[in-house]
Amino acid sequence: MDRHGIRIAAATAPARPSGAAAPVPAGRASTVWRAARPGERLCLATGTALVLSGLAHLLVFAVDGGPWDGPVSWRKPITFGLSFGLTLIAVTWVTSYLRIGARARTALLVVFAADCVVEVAGITLQAWRHVPSHLNTSTPFDTGVAMTLAAGGGVLAVVLSVFAAAAFRHVPDGPPGMPLALRCGFAILIVALLSGAVMIARGVVLSRTGHQEAAYHSTAPLKPLHAVGLHAVLVLPALAWLLSRTAWSSAARQRIVRAAAGGYTAAVLGAGVWAALTW
Repeated sequence: MDRHGIRIAAATAPARPSGAAAPVPAGRASTVWRAARPGERLCLATGTALVLSGLAHLLVFAVDGGPWDGPVSWRKPITFGLSFGLTLIAVTWVTSYLRIGARARTALLVVFAADCVVEVAGITLQAWRHVPSHLNTSTPFDTGVAMTLAAGGGVLAVVLSVFAAAAFRHVPDGPPGMPLALRCGFAILIVALLSGAVMIARGVVLSRTGHQEAAYHSTAPLKPLHAVGLHAVLVLPALAWLLSRTAWSSAARQRIVRAAAGGYTAAVLGAGVWAALTW
C-alpha cells in the first residue's frame, strides 16, 4: 500500500532512484502539509500566498472598478496571482511523482517559487502604478520591470522543461493513469510556455519598431492557448488522483484518463487553430 492508498504489488512496482522524494499525498490540507518536506512546504505556502494575492485584487477590482481588458487593469494581478499560485502548488505536488533526486527537485522548486513571486510582484507593482507591466519601455524603471518579467519567463521555461524531461525520461510513479496524465500535462505546459514566448517576442518587435499600442494588443490571439495550456499539469493529474479514490478498475481509470488527455489536447489544438486564424 503506497502513501496514496493504492495497492501496488512489490514484484511489479518499479524502484525509485536513490535519493528520490516520496510522493506528496493529495488529500486534506493538513495531511499534505504534514507529509511535505520543508522545501515543499515553502512552495505550498508561497503558492497559497499568491492565490490569496489574486483574490485580494479581485476585491480591489470590485471596489475600484476600471476596465477588465487592456494592458492596464486589475485583471492582471488577479489572473497572474491565481494562475501562478495554482501552478506552483500543482507543480510542487505532481513533481513528487517524478523519478528525480530529492535535492535536485527541491532546488528547482525553490527557484520556481522565487521566480513566481518575482513575476507576480512585478505585475502587481505595475498595476498599482497604473502602467503596463509587459512590453513597457516608456521609462528606465518600466524597462527594468519589463526585462525582469521577460527574464523570469525564461527561468520558468528552463525549470519546467527539466521537470518535463524527467517525466518522459522515466515512467512516473502514481496510481493508474497518473504517468499519462503527467506526461500529457507537462507536454501541453511546454506548448503554453512556447506560446508565451511567442507573445513576448512579437510584442517586443512591435514595440521596438514604434508600434507600442499594437504591441500591447498583439498578444490577444495567443492568450486562450496560453491560458488553457498552463493548467493541464494540474487538471489531468488531479483527475487521475480522484479516479484512484474510486472502486473502478485500473483499466477503466486508465481509459478515462486517456479520454481526458485526448479531450484536453483537442482543446489546445483548437486554441492553436484559433490563434493562427486570428494572428
